[in-house]
Amino acid sequence: MKKIYITDLDHTFLNTDLSLSDYTKKIWNEYAKENIMGIATARTYMKTAQFLEGVSVNAPMILLDGALIATMDKKIIETKTLGRDATDMIIEEGWKFGIYPFLLSLEDEKSLKEGFLHDTILNSYQKEVLKRYSSDDNLQSFRGLRAAEKNFKIVYMGEESQLRELHEHLEDKFGNTLKFILAPEAYVGCYFLTILHPEADKSHGIKSVSEALGFDLNKLTVFGDNFNDIGMFELAATAVAMGNAQPEVKDAADIVLKETNDEDGVSKYLESLRG
Repeated sequence: MKKIYITDLDHTFLNTDLSLSDYTKKIWNEYAKENIMGIATARTYMKTAQFLEGVSVNAPMILLDGALIATMDKKIIETKTLGRDATDMIIEEGWKFGIYPFLLSLEDEKSLKEGFLHDTILNSYQKEVLKRYSSDDNLQSFRGLRAAEKNFKIVYMGEESQLRELHEHLEDKFGNTLKFILAPEAYVGCYFLTILHPEADKSHGIKSVSEALGFDLNKLTVFGDNFNDIGMFELAATAVAMGNAQPEVKDAADIVLKETNDEDGVSKYLESLRG
């Protein structure tokens, strides 16, 4: 039976500059000839497809932290979205703290068009992030951000203390009707608070991919670096943390690599398995 390998993208598979080395592409694509090779990321379909150009991905991708499961050719396997009313309520609660989110939405299922919505009021971290997306055609700015019909996730960015306070407030108000991820954001040096459907996470995503392909979780190896990877670590037969992973992620792993994402850690591990 084929083995299954699923990797996170940012700070795991991708270099910090969002590139992939020729070596990594070569090793990964060689593995894809005989194994199931997949992705589990907080990224959108559009960005994931852009970063993985020239990389063979032969399993449905777990995107947007598990809110979207889709193939590289845009076939949607599953979505876990937040409705308009619930999303508006969350946005309104954030206003009380003087903070405004990014909102990732589904605009068209047939074309898998995603919307990246934001308020005109932005903090310095959000402005820095938007510089990276300035050429994207899915950016939408609003004075007084409101929800779309189907919303994949809400993402707040800011100082850890502010987001912890918001997290506690929202958890008290909404309880387990939502999924919360509070973690450090390595690119711009702040924290992010992601809010999703309660079943939108990488572990649920892996179960969906497993059902779609009929693979055995006992054959699954996963790679990750951040808190949103711990759920899939608990499901996999082998959980591999990068050398640059958060300490809690390393503690949850079966194997901790010496190499970081910038040292081709995933591909060097795969090559080492060949003996």
